[in-house]
Amino acid sequence: MATFHFELVSPEKLLFSGDVEQVDVPGAEGDFGVLANHAPMVTTLRPGILTVHAAGGDQTMVVLGGFAEVSEAGLTILADLAEKASDLDRAVITTRIGELEQTIAKTEPGSALDKLITRLDHYKTVDRHLTGTAMH
Repeated sequence: MATFHFELVSPEKLLFSGDVEQVDVPGAEGDFGVLANHAPMVTTLRPGILTVHAAGGDQTMVVLGGFAEVSEAGLTILADLAEKASDLDRAVITTRIGELEQTIAKTEPGSALDKLITRLDHYKTVDRHLTGTAMH
């Protein structure tokens, strides 16, 4: 299978840099897969599970928002927060879920509330993936 260059960067570190066969990305408009020679695009990410398929095996990572850019040079993801799923402290997700639930309880109905509820759903999906109760 053809490969392409992929980099996953968070504010704290370069989490991954190398050639891969495919990357499955949690895009804001839905999950999408990137293969070699993918059409150029830029999109925002939602919190979710990112899967890297490379010759050495698959790696699962959690991203909590950010941007993805597909270009001739490959795929670059600038994540707000990114960690290997196996290394992520679930307390971060649990804390964020609690904070969002408190904010939602105080927010008046409208588009701001709708956005908060959507973000809460995304964090709960990530939490389910990390506990192994959701299929991925």
